Amino acid sequence: MQSVQSGKPKSSNRAKIQAFGGFLTNMVLPNIGAFIAWGILTALFIPTVWIPNENLETIVGPAITFLLPLLLAHTGGKMVGGQRGAVMGTIGAIGLIVGSEIPMFLGAMVIGPFGGWLIKKFDKLIEDKIPAGFEMVVNNFSIGILGFLLMLFSFLVIGPIIVVANNFVTVAIEALVATGFLPLLSLINEPAKVLFLNNVIDQGIYYPLGLQETLQVGQSIYFTVASNPGPGLGLLLAFTFFGKRTARRTAPGAIIIHFLGGIHELYFPFVLMKPITILGMIAGGMSGIMTFQLFGVGLVAGPSPGSIFAYLALTPRGNFLGIIAGVTVATIVSFLVTSVILKADRTTEDVFEESFEKSKSMKSEGKAAFASAGTAVSENPSETPALSAKQVNKISFACDAGLGSSALGATTFKKRLQKANIDHIEVKNYRIEDVPKDADIIVVHKNLSERARRTHPDKEIVTIDNYIDDDNLKKLLTTLEEDE
Repeated sequence: MQSVQSGKPKSSNRAKIQAFGGFLTNMVLPNIGAFIAWGILTALFIPTVWIPNENLETIVGPAITFLLPLLLAHTGGKMVGGQRGAVMGTIGAIGLIVGSEIPMFLGAMVIGPFGGWLIKKFDKLIEDKIPAGFEMVVNNFSIGILGFLLMLFSFLVIGPIIVVANNFVTVAIEALVATGFLPLLSLINEPAKVLFLNNVIDQGIYYPLGLQETLQVGQSIYFTVASNPGPGLGLLLAFTFFGKRTARRTAPGAIIIHFLGGIHELYFPFVLMKPITILGMIAGGMSGIMTFQLFGVGLVAGPSPGSIFAYLALTPRGNFLGIIAGVTVATIVSFLVTSVILKADRTTEDVFEESFEKSKSMKSEGKAAFASAGTAVSENPSETPALSAKQVNKISFACDAGLGSSALGATTFKKRLQKANIDHIEVKNYRIEDVPKDADIIVVHKNLSERARRTHPDKEIVTIDNYIDDDNLKKLLTTLEEDE
């Protein structure tokens, strides 16, 4: 574990992008149910799908035009400015929607948080300056007036800018589709994913494009270009058969959670252990996209989580063969390429682990960077926490979105504490930025450690490589047991 004693570390660009991706994710995830509901509606009732119905089909357009962007703007505004921010963000979003002919998902993700920030700044400006008895008048009219101005600003300025940006991205990616070069996106997608930038790609780019295309043709390949569970499955199978001792032991459990549960973060550490295996992921991703293109298939909404069950649930009529083929081909190609790489590896377990640590340290903050920022960092990255068991009341597992991988880690560690008869410690999972102030220890993946230290510079932080079987978690548990 690494203890940060004082100061606030300087953030790298990667940590800032991760935080941005986490923010986008937390805007989208609470509303995923609505996106899936719209996807099911589309999959059932538009003319080209299961049970065409002209009457029910009329819900599809208004839902994607109004409901989904307004939900995003409401959530984004609330994240920044509370309930008043939610109202401001929603008011601003209606200006975008009415002033544009495309679904305003990107615009809603901009104007929602901006509306929340605007009202938050205004409230801080007038804090303690409102005469007694006039609080309700000021509060209501401030939102009314600022909301009115934001609505006009959205309609006249933000909306047209978003349309231009959207058209640029759409034209660029459609050019890849038209020339058959769409599989090249895997050269960007796969390395970005293992650096925990997957949410920036999916929620920020592919989901909005996919929803627009689905509205027109009833499905979209964009939902599959970064979310295919096949490459990760192939990689984990290769580690199961040909990996070194530690990797071989943990890979089978990761397969179940990744492929069936949809938590892709489980395979990221395996790639980081042996960075050259990213070639297998890229090859698997490319072959999967090529297969989807060959069959002309797509999904009706973004699969979240990206499990095989979500894939099948969001597959429209006539697409099952192509979708299953794309996942299968990606799995086989990733497995074959990764297997060749692992079988050619002649390092011992110790050298393999050393290589892993080097690859991880390249992606986390350097000790010198913290020193230059005036931050003291412990010499041993695997040291046990300075707190004793009696001082620890809350352990927080944190990840990018506060769901998948951190939930898995928290549940597993909680069971281990129960077996050790330690029942006074609360273990919960959170998004990194949402870890409560009274948390005694934060457990986070090494690749997100910089972001965690930037947000919580005064906390005890345990960095881990694997949410299922990690030496640092074992050391933490041993320390807690010994101090009982």
